Amino acid sequence: MNKRLEDWVNWVLYDELKRGELNAPKHLLGIHDYGEGQVITCYRPYSNRVTVATSTGKGEAELEELADGFYGIYFPKKKFKDKKYRITTEYNDGTSVTTADCYAFDGQISDYDVYLFAEGKNYDIYDKLGAHPMTIDGVKGTYFAVWAPHARRVSVVGSFNMWDGNLHPMQLHPASGIYELFIPDVGPGTVYKYQILTREGEILFKADPYGNYNQMRPENASVVADINSYKWSDSKWIDERNKISRVQRMKSPVSIYECHLGSWKKKDEDSDFGFYNYRELAQMIGDYVKEMGYTHVELMGIAEYPFDGSWGYQVTNYFAPTSRYGTPEDFMYFIDHMHKLGIGVILDWVPAHFPRDAHGLGRFDGMPLYEHPDPRRGEHPDWGTYIFDYGRNEVSNFLTANALFWVEKFHVDALRVDAVASMLYLDYGKQNGQWLPNEDGGNENYDAIKFLQKVNEVMEKRNPGAYLIAEESTAWAGVTSPVSMKGLGFLFKWNMGWMNDFLEYMKLDPYFRSFNHNKLTFSLTYTYAENYILVISHDEVVHLKCSMINKMPGFEVDKFANLRTAYGFMFGHPGKKLLFMGQEFAQLREWSEARSLDWFLLDQPLHSKMQNFVKALNHMYTKYDALYYNDNENMGFEWIKCDDAESGIVAFIRRGKSSKDQLMFVCNFVPVERTTHMVGAPCLTKYEEILNSDAEEFGGKGRTNGVVAAVNQPCDRMKYSVCLTIAPLSMMVFRYDYTDKN
Repeated sequence: MNKRLEDWVNWVLYDELKRGELNAPKHLLGIHDYGEGQVITCYRPYSNRVTVATSTGKGEAELEELADGFYGIYFPKKKFKDKKYRITTEYNDGTSVTTADCYAFDGQISDYDVYLFAEGKNYDIYDKLGAHPMTIDGVKGTYFAVWAPHARRVSVVGSFNMWDGNLHPMQLHPASGIYELFIPDVGPGTVYKYQILTREGEILFKADPYGNYNQMRPENASVVADINSYKWSDSKWIDERNKISRVQRMKSPVSIYECHLGSWKKKDEDSDFGFYNYRELAQMIGDYVKEMGYTHVELMGIAEYPFDGSWGYQVTNYFAPTSRYGTPEDFMYFIDHMHKLGIGVILDWVPAHFPRDAHGLGRFDGMPLYEHPDPRRGEHPDWGTYIFDYGRNEVSNFLTANALFWVEKFHVDALRVDAVASMLYLDYGKQNGQWLPNEDGGNENYDAIKFLQKVNEVMEKRNPGAYLIAEESTAWAGVTSPVSMKGLGFLFKWNMGWMNDFLEYMKLDPYFRSFNHNKLTFSLTYTYAENYILVISHDEVVHLKCSMINKMPGFEVDKFANLRTAYGFMFGHPGKKLLFMGQEFAQLREWSEARSLDWFLLDQPLHSKMQNFVKALNHMYTKYDALYYNDNENMGFEWIKCDDAESGIVAFIRRGKSSKDQLMFVCNFVPVERTTHMVGAPCLTKYEEILNSDAEEFGGKGRTNGVVAAVNQPCDRMKYSVCLTIAPLSMMVFRYDYTDKN
């Protein structure tokens, strides 16, 4: 053996390499200056000859096998001044592989990156951690980086190295817990995982927490993807979006179509893999949502998840759109196309918990890392999931960067944050002894509160046109108040109180509604406490809760009349709107992720006419600013008739930014027809009926009013009144100008 080479080799590191424990392979492998010369070493088990040459193939020299699979060579002079060289390995089976040396390349994680990450403020960390195809020193490959501070050793394994963890051990960045390695000739489409040797000697195979693409379930490895190659065409949309202030957004129309991509329509009902891809769905859903008049589409569960039945709410890969419907570029096309049609895209986002799947985040490096180490803080006993450790800076950074990732890399317009209540309360879903109070003895999760405030603040600062929506089911104060006012900083909150009360009211036989009238009207006592979205979501049409149409009492015709009235009241009530897919045409069956919506129902007149009614509601909603401009102002709503529980009739006014095109709603929640019925009117003018749920085109009998004139006769606390024909189980909307006294 060359004396100089023997003196240079650290055989302790070689022993660690052989045992699969080496976490600093660049201290042993690669190219190193040694005195006036250079040393090159490499590890190539199962080989019989290794040579090194320049990147152009010149000056080939054979390396000496110093130990089993361990090769080296000493050059008295510095032959590779730019460290560009390629190694050719001839294996025992006769194959030969030539590649650049992965241990000859400098790391891409800077000390400043590490500092910011440790502070929880490296909001572009997704550009550093994960798998990133790139060219370094003229060599194409993929740079891998992963945070695993408790690991003894981490390797990249995949189809390119026979899943052998000894071949590509990663370099530990000092004092950061981050492992990194650039592997030449590995490109997009390569399947990989991280092999982790824990401190206890266990071998784990983990998908990439920051990876951008995954295998189709049930396979669960990560796949290298280049998400920076897509050419966006929505710059005008993004520019306009970022000009809209928080206040302007609250005064804009928001009508959301909540959608599960896998079951909106399926290519093959009999196949678990019979999905349309993102590009096909973009065309179909985009055209449909546009025609129906919705302003936004909200997608359930897009971040990669292993179990279809979780609907995407048990996420294993937060930075990867699910491969069920295509590639990351395909999903970018989906969003790009929606923006082309003028439709905003909202993603459901799940920072509340994550599942225990072996390839996921749980016990990632052999110890609690992303989850809180104390089970009383780190586990949901009822859900069987882990809870993020929001107080750990790197975990907070992971989640904050993930929110930004979807907005900045995928151009998503908003995130609907799932299960916020479970984050805010330490005792959520837990019994005595299963939770740990905060330092003040209370049940508020201070770390989660700080995290939610942080992500909302950072989002507003970096992407002023994007925003977060809270699904928060309690009366927590200030969910949509700015962080500067000690609020959580969300722009909108789902109005779960209204939804629960209203659906309970609508399910009642009309005879009993008079005894529960407060369920219809109570929400107006708190409607300005938060910036609300009225929701009838997927959660209301599953698990034996019945579809919306089958919640309604009565015979078939009554059910449809009830549902039209319910939707009409919903669109008149202050707050933005959300309706789950299928309910716009009165889907009969409960929703299931395993099958398509029952589109065949549109062959039946009542269902197609219900669809026409929802379309009319949406177009009315976006046409008249009275229905959205003052959602959060007292002047935007006024009761005309709300205390006559016996009649089942309510009436109210919606006002916009001017005195023109104000709207009066009249709703009848009992199956009693009233002709020549007097209802209070706000001014002495003409009232044009612009929508009536009893119109024949919507499935009613055509008992409409046209244009009616108010008379100088007090009624229902108003100075004037109108005489109306009110169909049973119906709602109607009248347009009027307040300044017109004719």
